Amino acid sequence: MDIDLHDYIATTPDFPKKGIMFRDINPLIGNGPAYKQAIDQLINFASPLKPDIISGPEARGFVIGSPMAYEMGIGFVPARKYGKLPRKAVSSSYGLEYGHSELQMHVDAIKPGQRVFVVDDLLATGGTITATIDLIRQLGGIVVGCGFFIELEDLHGREKIMETENIPFIALLEY
Repeated sequence: MDIDLHDYIATTPDFPKKGIMFRDINPLIGNGPAYKQAIDQLINFASPLKPDIISGPEARGFVIGSPMAYEMGIGFVPARKYGKLPRKAVSSSYGLEYGHSELQMHVDAIKPGQRVFVVDDLLATGGTITATIDLIRQLGGIVVGCGFFIELEDLHGREKIMETENIPFIALLEY
C-alpha cells in the first residue's frame, strides 16, 4: 500500500522570514516506511538513467542522496557550503528565495564523463540545484537527472533547470 507522503510534510508559515511557507521533511525522514517509500521512488526513477554517482547539496541533499547511493551500490558526492572543504575545490554561487550562498566540490570528486543524478529535498527557485549542476559540469560530469521530495511550482525552479537542456526530472510532491 502506498503511503500519502503529503501526510509527512509539516508546513510552517513565515519561516525563515515572513511570507515563506517552509515545507519541513523532518516528519517524512523520521518515519521509516514513508522515508523508504520516498527513497525507493527516487531510485526507481534514477536507475534507468544509469548514474555512476549521486550528488546532493548540503545539508538535506545528503539525507536523500546517501541512502540512494548506498542502495544503488554507487558513490555519493556532496556539494558543500563555502569553506567546508579542506582541499582544492571548484565553486558556484547562487541565489535563494531569501539570500545568496555558494557551494563547492573537491576538484577530484567527479571524473570527466561520470554520469551524475542530482537530488535535494526541495526545489524552489532552482538556485541551489543549478549551482550543484554547474559544479558537476565544471568537473566534466554529465547530469543525467534530478530528483526532489518537493517542488514549489509557483517559484519556477524546474524552468531554471531546463533552461539549457531537457534533464529528466522528478518531484514526489508538488505545492
